[in-house]
Amino acid sequence: MQAQAPAEANGGRTLEQPRLRWWREILTIGFCYQLYSLARNTQGSGSTSPTHAFRNARVVIKIERALGLYHEESIQRLFLGLGPVMKAFNVYYGAAHFLVTAGVLVWLFVRHPDRYPRWRWSLACTTLLALVGFVTFPLMPPRLISPAFGMGSYVDTLHTIGGLWNFEDGAIAKLSNQYAAMPSLHFAWSLWCCLALWPRLRSSWARSLAVAHPVITLAAIVATANHYWLDALVGAGALLGGWLIGGVLCTRAVDRVASRPRQPAPLASEPETISEKSSPLDTPNPDLDSQPNAESDEPELGRTLLG
Repeated sequence: MQAQAPAEANGGRTLEQPRLRWWREILTIGFCYQLYSLARNTQGSGSTSPTHAFRNARVVIKIERALGLYHEESIQRLFLGLGPVMKAFNVYYGAAHFLVTAGVLVWLFVRHPDRYPRWRWSLACTTLLALVGFVTFPLMPPRLISPAFGMGSYVDTLHTIGGLWNFEDGAIAKLSNQYAAMPSLHFAWSLWCCLALWPRLRSSWARSLAVAHPVITLAAIVATANHYWLDALVGAGALLGGWLIGGVLCTRAVDRVASRPRQPAPLASEPETISEKSSPLDTPNPDLDSQPNAESDEPELGRTLLG
């Protein structure tokens, strides 16, 4: 399956978009996942000192207190009394992050191939910027902070209430990086989905669903104590940076395609005019030339009969 992005006019100049191929997109996703795996294996929760991650958590909490944002504990307490809602938050946190983002990518690839490259580049660059944050600023999420430190008493709802999985599962424990909290990739990706969908949706209910996705994601990551408010704010900043960098990369890709030499179109042969066309009457016919001229022989035949 492949999609051809339509050409766009720019200042009277036609820009040819790069051809989209599904196997190339899969390779791109695989490359980004390998980078994430490298960051997880070298700087993940299995190799990063908890003391280092805790020190960074104290920095974040100090900044939030200065800004009047440190209310994560109160918000979790509010939702802990709503068991089914918290269970839904756990499921949404574990599933929507990947499923909705993948669905929007496929939808753009199939339905809007002209816009897909820009949004694909933006998502990839946002993810890479987030990886830089994971590596350089490992952060202990609120659910892992002990009440003994006097910074709040949080509950690991994935473990106590349950969802699709929890971080103590064998496979998840190997794949996850529990200190990959700054920035919040959950919120960055959900906001990306909303912005990619919004201008292409026509019905009000569809747009409401698009807006609800980042709102629910934000509530879920805070209520489950997997992120701080500041993680989400920096995640939005990572998305902005990814959008700007992705735009530059997308423009360069288009210019690269436009600069390729093209085969000149074959010149159309000029149509022959009537005067240039050969007429059957102009072609000598030996059979006709050997016959006597009927017009010149007719008077001779008349004189012979009269004579």
